[in-house]
Formats: sequence, C-alpha cells, structure tokens
Amino acid sequence: MNPFFQKLITDTVLRNKKKQEPEKDRYSPYEIAKAYHEFKISAVDLVRDILFISLGILSATFGLKGFLIPNNFIDGGATGIALLIRQLTGAKLGLMLILVNLPFLLLGLGVIGKNFTIKAALAISGLALAAALMKFPTVTDDKLLVAVFGGFFLGAGIGLTIRGGAVIDGTEVVALFLSRRLGTTVGDVIMIINIMIFSVAATFLSMDIALYAMITYLAASKTVDFVIEGIEEYTGVTIISSHSEEIKEMIINKLGRGVTVYKGRGGYGKKGYIDERNIIYTVVTRLEISRLNTEIHKIDGNAFVVMTAIKDIKGGMIKKRRLNH
Repeated sequence: MNPFFQKLITDTVLRNKKKQEPEKDRYSPYEIAKAYHEFKISAVDLVRDILFISLGILSATFGLKGFLIPNNFIDGGATGIALLIRQLTGAKLGLMLILVNLPFLLLGLGVIGKNFTIKAALAISGLALAAALMKFPTVTDDKLLVAVFGGFFLGAGIGLTIRGGAVIDGTEVVALFLSRRLGTTVGDVIMIINIMIFSVAATFLSMDIALYAMITYLAASKTVDFVIEGIEEYTGVTIISSHSEEIKEMIINKLGRGVTVYKGRGGYGKKGYIDERNIIYTVVTRLEISRLNTEIHKIDGNAFVVMTAIKDIKGGMIKKRRLNH
C-alpha cells in the first residue's frame, strides 16, 4: 500500500478506534487491511451523501425560484415559515431560511446528534446560498401547476437531502422533539405546525394562497415519501450476521440506540443446514438509516438486514442514549 494512504488510514481510522487504548506504533497487516476497507466505505458514502444533498438543494431551489416565489406561493414547514415572513416583511429568503431553521438545528444537537446537526447546517446554508444566488426562469403562472410542481420539486429536494443524511427543512427535528415531550406522533406535530402556518397565511395574505399552500404541502410530502421509499418516522431493523457482537456494540456505542438480541437458527439447502446465531433487532429514525447501513457494511458486508416501516412506537428504550463522544 502507498505509504501516504497507509499513514492516512492509520491516523484517521486506527488511532481513532483505539484512542481509549495505549497508542500503538505498529499495526498488523490485518488491522491495516480492515481499516482500509472501512476507510473506503466511509469515503464512498461521503461522496454519495454529498451528491444527494447537492441534488436536493438544486431541486428545492428550482421549486422555490421557478414556481413558488415568482407567484407569491408558500409551503408548509420551516421553508413555509421563511416564505411567509418574506411575503409579509420583504426580507431576504436566504437569510430567513437560516434564521428560521437555526432553533431547529440547536434542538437537533440533543435529538439526533452532532454529526447530523453539522450536515443539516451545511445543507440549509447551501440552500440559503443557492436561493440567494441562483436564477431560474418562471416556469408557469398557472396556480394549480405552481402548487403541484412547486411542491413536487421542493419535496424531491427534501427527500434527496434526507437520503444524504441531512435535512433542509428543520420541521421534522422539532416534531421529533415535541412528540417525545407531549406523547403524540411526529405526524400530529407536523400537522399542527402546518395548520398554524396556513392560518396565518389565510389571515394576512389571502384564503386562496393558504388553500394553494395546502396543495403544495401535500404534493411535497407525498414526493418526500416517494423519494425515500416510503420510510416512516421509525424503522425496525433486523440484522443477521456472523459478527453480531460487533454490530451490537456499534449500535449501542456509535448510534446510542438500544438493541434486542434473539437466539436464532438458520437453514438452507436440500438438507436443511442449521446453525445457531444471535439475531439483532433495533429501532432507528429514518434520519439514522444511512449511517446504520454504512456501519454495518464496515463490519460485515454480507450481513442480512431487514427493515420494516413502523407507524409509531411507545414505551421501551426508544429515546436515544446520550453519547460521550
């Protein structure tokens, strides 16, 4: 291996993994090869996330500048609040996107974690910058088409950004936070927030704009669900692997999630080959799925992973454990 890459892997992977152990000057070929495998997966996933987030920002900007803004339309969520303030005060949209999402990002530190918050902050800043600098022609002035396709491109942008492990609309973060405090579902909180936004729009703008905003929001929310393949707020994940102990430790220590371990027996072939192994079950939010897949792939690329959409959950150790690092 090239000495430069070997030093890079040693500094970024091995020393970080073993920081609680006495520092080593030499590593075995197996340790270096395994670290290189993990480094390569992380690099590929980072490029993929950047691509998804960039495409999401571009799509959302096109929806805003090509459809909604020229026709004085608004949407739901944090973006809708920013558009509403812009309509009422004439403030710059880019600035409003940052200011409106800032409290949601601060909440994200405790709800989702530092890494997610950093990525979300960069994504929202990218959207604000794109909204301020990029120019798109007005596609149409037909109100129904503006509401439907403006919502479609905005929703595609939000969905693609979530696929990249971030958000450009902080509503889901505050909804996740409030749902835990109030004992309601995430969907209920988002609905209440949007009812308030549409009520203000009907009062200070016009009833027509508020009604079209509802169409925009519905189009955006359905597109988000389509882009992220219908993943609900929570997803149950079953993992079958010969490295179950390492995967269990990763979920507990890196993701801060609880796990349930089942004793299982597997079989295949004509003779019904049977072996015993531990089966891991955990529940994560859809914002954590990308990272979970990456970490599982680092440990066992052949792991059998089954994901099941969960509408809502109560009780148990659902709340994310605080990590020390």
